[in-house]
Amino acid sequence: MWMIPNKSKQSVNPVFQKYRHLFFDLDHTLWDFDTNAKESLYELYNMFDLESKLISPFELFYTTYLKHNTILWDRYEKGFISSEDLKWKRMWRSLLDFKIGNEVLAKEMSAKFLEILPTKKKVFDYTFEILDYLTEKGYSIHCITNGFEKTQWSKLNNSNLAKYFTHVITSELSNSMKPQKEIFEYALKKTNGNIGECVMIGDNQDADIQGALNAGMDTIFVNHINADCSIKPTHTIYHLKELESIL
Repeated sequence: MWMIPNKSKQSVNPVFQKYRHLFFDLDHTLWDFDTNAKESLYELYNMFDLESKLISPFELFYTTYLKHNTILWDRYEKGFISSEDLKWKRMWRSLLDFKIGNEVLAKEMSAKFLEILPTKKKVFDYTFEILDYLTEKGYSIHCITNGFEKTQWSKLNNSNLAKYFTHVITSELSNSMKPQKEIFEYALKKTNGNIGECVMIGDNQDADIQGALNAGMDTIFVNHINADCSIKPTHTIYHLKELESIL
């Protein structure tokens, strides 16, 4: 089992004391998207009695959805499809894999999923403790997320995370998305932040880390899953508690 380094608040690296604005990603960094999505999809599976529609077992439906969600999110982030297409077509394509060509059902499932998902509250270990720590140290804490405005705010409010953030910048609000340079420029303007006093903290190597680096911002790669890293973030951590040794 990976052990959290035993480092006190006094072990702050002076190099990083220059930061004033911390920009956190939300999904997969603080809010445990995978756990929350799986719980939501299980409720959906039972609600629409998908087992009786020859979609069985649940794990097969779940992995099928994940496959199509990943593909369509990539297309959405690259500007090939709209947010509305993403929302319902991930359900539709999943149903098609089980030979169910029911567009109405797919749209009903999509709407219900987007109602259920933001009510989930699971966050990663040490999320509240690290946000309390950073708040007490006087940092301005913000969020930059590629999620939809209504959905992301619902997640933040239901999980009790909203109170920590001075500004929440969504891709919908900024009309751009990570890794596009424009969303980081929008965030700097919104927060009156100087690029040299800002750091992006996130789990996604392309959207969070490469995107912020391209915008000239320092980065902290939150590598929860111990993934191979093909780029060079300013710093890498494997558990949120490690932020105490950096900030």
